[in-house]
Amino acid sequence: MTPLPKYRPKQLSLGRLESEILNIIWDHTRLGATDIHDRILSDPDRELAYGSVMTVLRRLEQKGWIHCEKEGRALSWQALISREESQALEAYHQLNRFLEVGDADIVAAFANDLDHASMDKLEAIAVRLKNIRQSREQSQEG
Repeated sequence: MTPLPKYRPKQLSLGRLESEILNIIWDHTRLGATDIHDRILSDPDRELAYGSVMTVLRRLEQKGWIHCEKEGRALSWQALISREESQALEAYHQLNRFLEVGDADIVAAFANDLDHASMDKLEAIAVRLKNIRQSREQSQEG
């Protein structure tokens, strides 16, 4: 289980090209803009200006997803959180948005319509939460 990262991007929402470029960075750890541009253009059906890649990289940096480092005259980009941490943040955000409905009857009706596999997952989550809370209480007592 991937825990929620201590660091969180300033803005979670990403556009299609932002997501694509972030995935390229996650796949290669650290890349320059030319490398990213070349990977996108490896698809013969794609056209994208180098300047567009730079604009998206700056936007991802402003949103807090990536960091730029200068190595001599070259710039390289790396992600500030992992793909798994990003998925955990997205799930956390979506769950909170769902729970903001605030009406227990609506949430219960939704849960009631889940298939058996989903119900098993919810029960497993409930067991894990119970164990986490018990461990927390025991550590506070001891």
